[in-house]
Amino acid sequence: MTPNPNYREKVRPAVNGISMLVLVILLLAAGIYGIVYGAQQPRSERAEPILWSFALIAVDAFVAAGLFTVQPNQGVVLLLFGKYVGTVKIEGLRWANPLYIKKHLSLRVRNFETGRLKVNDQDGNPIEIAAVVVWKVVDTAEASFNVDAYEHYVHVQSEAAIRNMATAFPYDSHEEDQISLRGHTSKVADHLKVEIDARLSVAGVDVLEARISHLAYAPEIAAAMLQRQQASAIIAARQKIVEGAVGMVEMALEMLAKSNVVELDSERRAAMVSNLLVVLCGDRNPQPIVNTGTIYQ
Repeated sequence: MTPNPNYREKVRPAVNGISMLVLVILLLAAGIYGIVYGAQQPRSERAEPILWSFALIAVDAFVAAGLFTVQPNQGVVLLLFGKYVGTVKIEGLRWANPLYIKKHLSLRVRNFETGRLKVNDQDGNPIEIAAVVVWKVVDTAEASFNVDAYEHYVHVQSEAAIRNMATAFPYDSHEEDQISLRGHTSKVADHLKVEIDARLSVAGVDVLEARISHLAYAPEIAAAMLQRQQASAIIAARQKIVEGAVGMVEMALEMLAKSNVVELDSERRAAMVSNLLVVLCGDRNPQPIVNTGTIYQ
């Protein structure tokens, strides 16, 4: 028979521990009473009741070994001679076969922050990136038997997913519809969550959230990239200024034409357009110049 490499959780009921605790106390009391009773008997009759009392106490100790507690949001994995029996999730004092090995696993929500990883983005630029991952165990059998040290597995696979995700997107987008690490944080976070969740599903772990907590260019190129970002911002601002100035010039010419204030030929129109663009697009306050002639003299 081929062994199954993947285990799935089997929820197993357990006996109420309170009733078993009462039984343990009664057996212990009976054993102590038997020892005291045997000690009061004649020497020739002491051995048998005392031996039975010690046997009863030994049985009581064996039964007491089956008592265990289950805390809220916790699962207890039961093993019998290396074979998975089931998982107890009902909180409180419980009792199971004393021969079972009992392994407690937390089902609470946990989170951790990865270290700052140095990777190359899609454009090949070295960046530093870190993320916060929120996760919880949803299948105790998979977490216990499909992987070795599931907590370490979660950390390593999360860092691997972050590295892979960082190489799939550029730090900054150069096109309008391009997704970037800096400009589309929600989409990048959704992509990261899906990738980490796919990697950790074999370990019985569900990823609730994954978000980038640190993102920056590597120190060796940070200064150059800052200049690049500043230049891009200046160009974008200049484009907006030019678009606005052209619109204002068009509006001014249309209003002059409608009001018949002055008639402009092509040369005067070109001069006015040139002057207005200089005033509107210049980064300094314009200085007025009194022109005593005309554009023809």
